[in-house]
Amino acid sequence: MKDARIYEHPILTFNRKNKVTFTFEGKTIEAYQGESILAALYAIGISAFTKTPFGSMGPFCMIGKCSSCFVKVNNIPYIRSCKEPVREGIKVERQWDLPDIPQVSNHKKTSMRTKDVDLLVVGAGPAGLSASIEAAKRGLKVLLVDEHFKAGGQLVKQTHKFFGSKELMGGLRGFQIAEKLVKEAIENNVEILLQSSVFGYFKEGVYGIATPRGLIKVNAKTAIISTGATERFLIFKGNYLPGVMGAGGAQTLMNEYGVKPGNVAIVVGAGNVGLIIAYQLLQAGVKVKAVLEIMPEIGGWFVHAAKIRRLGVPILVSHTLLEARGLDHVESAIIAGVDKNFKPIANSEMEIKCDLILLAVGLRPDSRLLAQMGAKMKWIPELGGLVPLHDEYFETTIPGVYVAGDASGIEEATTAILSGKIAGLSAGMKIIGYQRDLIEERERLIRELYKTRETKFSKRVIAGLSKVIISR
Repeated sequence: MKDARIYEHPILTFNRKNKVTFTFEGKTIEAYQGESILAALYAIGISAFTKTPFGSMGPFCMIGKCSSCFVKVNNIPYIRSCKEPVREGIKVERQWDLPDIPQVSNHKKTSMRTKDVDLLVVGAGPAGLSASIEAAKRGLKVLLVDEHFKAGGQLVKQTHKFFGSKELMGGLRGFQIAEKLVKEAIENNVEILLQSSVFGYFKEGVYGIATPRGLIKVNAKTAIISTGATERFLIFKGNYLPGVMGAGGAQTLMNEYGVKPGNVAIVVGAGNVGLIIAYQLLQAGVKVKAVLEIMPEIGGWFVHAAKIRRLGVPILVSHTLLEARGLDHVESAIIAGVDKNFKPIANSEMEIKCDLILLAVGLRPDSRLLAQMGAKMKWIPELGGLVPLHDEYFETTIPGVYVAGDASGIEEATTAILSGKIAGLSAGMKIIGYQRDLIEERERLIRELYKTRETKFSKRVIAGLSKVIISR
């Protein structure tokens, strides 16, 4: 089996000191501690995990937001292989069909622990970490929960340097920002609970959390929901084929685990995400044939576009993807030019040989928990979809429950950090009181947030916020 792991990278180094051996469908697999099951399997060429009526489907998002990588681990079904770390001796099988009810021998009844906290933060990305730090600095007892087995959210796979002031960590790469925020959270006594999910909100402010060691009933005085976003999909012929992947999914494989998602790629979408992922593919040794953009101009920063153009990657505006072709994996893509109504132009079709098609076509807020909790929601296209109504301090219509980051509307990591800080301060003041210095600091952060939105990319966001911000 060919090893698709990356061993030379201009920015990243990957820790592969400790080997882990497990079995996959009867075969012995060698992996490395810190890899997910999915990354370990993808590295040796296993890319199909799910069956569809049309054929096998490969992983798409790599962050546990979709259902394309379910496996059985030690006969337990519905395990997302993208979020499950490799462990010595485990038995892994693909979950091709609906599974049988697992028969667990020597089952012991799991007791439910109870935990009381001042603030529960759901999601350990830039918003959740920033919120936790701000609240903990003010003496709050903070519990930060995340489904992944490492904290940092999408920052852990970002290798580009961020714009902005030193306070907002401008000049640092995404994974460096993640490391800094996690370190600061730990230094301020934030309790971080990983591989855990908040599965429901119950009466009297009680949250149910499922952890590897059992269930926890959390009584929280306040809460901040910073659950991030999910990648959008596209409808086209062959979109189920392994090798059709979200841009963020490819970033996870390349930059978090050091595994090449393919050898030859096209990228659909020339916003900042599409342009950045194209450059990161080149850094990982993947050839990029083209970046497609259905609009007549690119949607991202010129500096990102210039970098890939200098390296010979064409950006084809007014073009779209029509079809992915292949037997059991992507082998080529059919693209075409579009007219001013975004309809394919007759006889403009072109076939591009590739084994990877990355979709960078936008994100959707992951606001499901807030909807379940009973927060008033509204569909705001400018913010990416369904978002909770909230005030300028990020408090939702549920008193004491706040939202931060992409769950409140799709923006950038810098605004996620700022919204997290504002929400964290707001939760703190709800408990310790509205002290003058805290009010002044929150107002300063709000002004800074408005300032970061003074770009051409924020006009749409500002229009959306006018529909979602409520006054008390």
